[in-house]
Amino acid sequence: MIAIIDYGMGNLHSVEKGFEKAGCPAFITDDSQKVSQAPGIVLPGVGAFADAMDNLSRTGFIEVLKEAVQAEKPVLGICLGMQLLFRESEENGLYTGLNLLPGRVIKFNLPSGWKVPHMGWNQIKKMKDSSILKGINSGIYYYFVHSYYVAPEDLSLVAASSQYGVDFSAVVEKGNVFGIQFHPEKSSDYGLKILKNFGELVYR
Repeated sequence: MIAIIDYGMGNLHSVEKGFEKAGCPAFITDDSQKVSQAPGIVLPGVGAFADAMDNLSRTGFIEVLKEAVQAEKPVLGICLGMQLLFRESEENGLYTGLNLLPGRVIKFNLPSGWKVPHMGWNQIKKMKDSSILKGINSGIYYYFVHSYYVAPEDLSLVAASSQYGVDFSAVVEKGNVFGIQFHPEKSSDYGLKILKNFGELVYR
């Protein structure tokens, strides 16, 4: 089954229910050994980047995630979980991330009248063919809640973008590593389609 990492920072049960509705078995665990044995891993996240990295370090999940990527297991980061996949974040300072993907997490710096956090439904634009976006077209709306976004060093990582004052990365993909800035588990049928796509990569 797909392992959903419980490191004290995620909206875990809604993600688990999302996979259940998508027809993909998943379970929540704070046991790093069980995560290391799973065929696919989900890293959710809500909260501050530095706190999340501290929790991942304390619970032993950093090495587990890196070993999973090296073993070519599918790994999916959702919201803050996507941001943690990258090298560093400037949220409340400068902090090192998992460094599985090259780039920095930066804050929305928008003109007057634009509210931060970016919260609500917004469209995505597909930038390339992507296994996790199979059957998903540009123009579909997904639910976002975030004050920071990822600026990848390698733009070929960006599978889909969105726009909120600036263009930003909504979905990233490199090999077996995937990141989604929005919340697929809160994004109706098209969100469940993305979770199903991930499940199919795990169980193929």
